[in-house]
Amino acid sequence: MSERKVVRKVRGRPAVDGAGVHLVRVLGPDTMYDFDPFLMLDSFDSRNPDDYIAGFPMHPHRGIETVTYLMSGEIDHEDSLGNKGKIMGGQSQWMTAGSGILHQEMPKPAGRMLGVQLWINLPKKDKMTDPKYFDIKGDMIGEMVTDAADVKVISGEYEGVRGAKPHHIQATYYDVLLKKGSTIKIDTKPSENVFVFLVEGDAVIGGETIPEKTAVLFGKGDHISVASAKDGPSRFIFLSGEPVNESIAWGGPIVMNTDEELRHAFSELQRGTFIKHNASK
Repeated sequence: MSERKVVRKVRGRPAVDGAGVHLVRVLGPDTMYDFDPFLMLDSFDSRNPDDYIAGFPMHPHRGIETVTYLMSGEIDHEDSLGNKGKIMGGQSQWMTAGSGILHQEMPKPAGRMLGVQLWINLPKKDKMTDPKYFDIKGDMIGEMVTDAADVKVISGEYEGVRGAKPHHIQATYYDVLLKKGSTIKIDTKPSENVFVFLVEGDAVIGGETIPEKTAVLFGKGDHISVASAKDGPSRFIFLSGEPVNESIAWGGPIVMNTDEELRHAFSELQRGTFIKHNASK
């Protein structure tokens, strides 16, 4: 049994996106190959609705999956094809943009908006697949509670507890609340890239205290260990996925394999031929 060691730490930085949403941007173009297949990670954490109610009005995506997970708060979403719904605290929406979709996400005022949005790269063979919405809620999210931690399984499996099964990239996704003074060991698949993002509270990894709002990428091995800091609990998300290992051409909300494909996508957007299929559930 070999424990994975920390190979990279990325501290989130304040950013503004959408129509004026204040967030913490963690992963982006400068991390996309190291964290493959995970492209972007944004963290939302605010008690002031003015930070986020402007939302993300209608915008396009192609070539990726977007995974929104709320720990608390509320987001209304809809797309150009008539689909609409609501994401509440403890729920996730896993959207496959595929060949192209226009959608919007509009947070509602809440006591606290806490959550993350993750972008996952689609391999070349799936980039032009039909768009899909996948709402993950209720008993689709597994949970295991121990003396050390409360582990919610959004996708994949943890100690025999199963979450949802994604349509394409079979990423494993946990929301882990680690109690004060506790340590958790999480088994990992040796071929996958693994990272954690510290949502609330510092954590001790590899003997080093790492501050919250930091993504921690691990090297090769078959498990990781995370301990809470001495002064309180730690909450983090755990993500693991098989790397795509393909070239990436990234332009705003569209991610393809080549610059030519990227130019073609934006040309279609201008000509009004971007949408190829109706989104499916």
